[in-house]
Amino acid sequence: MADGIERRPGAGGRVAYRVVVYDPEARRKITETFSTIAAAKAWRDTTRQAVRAGQMSGAPAPTLREESERWLKGAADGTIRNRSGDPYKPSAVRGYDQNLKIRVLDKLGDRRLSDIRHRDLQRLVDQLNEDGVSASTITTTITPLRAIFRRALSRGVVQINPTRGLELPAVRPAARRYWTPEEARTLIDALDAEDRALWATAFYGGLRRGELAALRWEDVDLAAGVIHVRRGWDHIEGEIEPKSRQGKRKVPIPGVLRDYLLEHKMRANPGDVRLFGAKKGVEAAIGRAKTVWGKGNGATLHEGRHTYASLMIAAGVNAKALSTFMGHANIAITLDLYGHLMPGAEEEAGDLLDSYLARAADSTPADSTSPSLPQAPAHAR
Repeated sequence: MADGIERRPGAGGRVAYRVVVYDPEARRKITETFSTIAAAKAWRDTTRQAVRAGQMSGAPAPTLREESERWLKGAADGTIRNRSGDPYKPSAVRGYDQNLKIRVLDKLGDRRLSDIRHRDLQRLVDQLNEDGVSASTITTTITPLRAIFRRALSRGVVQINPTRGLELPAVRPAARRYWTPEEARTLIDALDAEDRALWATAFYGGLRRGELAALRWEDVDLAAGVIHVRRGWDHIEGEIEPKSRQGKRKVPIPGVLRDYLLEHKMRANPGDVRLFGAKKGVEAAIGRAKTVWGKGNGATLHEGRHTYASLMIAAGVNAKALSTFMGHANIAITLDLYGHLMPGAEEEAGDLLDSYLARAADSTPADSTSPSLPQAPAHAR
């Protein structure tokens, strides 16, 4: 018989072909049985190549519990990173850990990675959905599984990623609230003087809550009119790196924000390092704002960030610049979140094009020609 292939009797008197491929690194054999010699040879050659390339191993796969513990540890210490190459946020790792323990490991934790099939995970998703678990929670439950199996596949621990093609319930984000310039100004000015700068930085600078908590006076250059966003804040870890590489950025300080920041600086103690007193200071300011505005009448800091985006768009700032100022990982996120606010939405597109063409016609002399324009080919005229 061919090298590594044994002919054996199969069921019903048929012939079976058992293939053996040795993995010297794991010191174990990988075996599989086929009904035809052609299939056996194809599998043998592919498997040998995968073993040599380190894409397949004869070592027994770890259990999902074992691998999830390793993955969470690596995600927490930064040795395992997300698909963009950035470290996972501590809060994200804690969320993944909680969801795996509560919703996955009690059902599949003792199964080896190589024994978990697509149907097992789809059954898990369907059961969570039937139990009334929210779509967003189901997504955050599956997200670490996708990362675990993607990593296992790239290292030859498994041959198939069972998370591919899972049918998940659609996540419907809550409607975002935006405040008009007048509403934003009214909300801010209703607050005590000590809290106005925090909310003004959310409304007119678009910083995230953690970035506001971590902001230092050395990061604010009033003379140059720029805020340097250099760090974020986690409520357990404290100061952390920004959400992504794009999170480190420069944000312009408009005049209206500069006035609030200047007033805040004049009130600050000389020894203050952070503008808003880190986590406790931000939380206290949020509590005071709720009291002033009344229940259901005010804004959240994240709504302030949304409002910043809407104001910048209304002012004519282009999407690429806005993406940079907001610290989005890419412009697609900005367009996905705020594209409906940008000029050129369905109800405006026709009017915008008509206005442009009218201006172009008015600025072009009647007898002018455009010899540089390409002529249509004869067959298309």
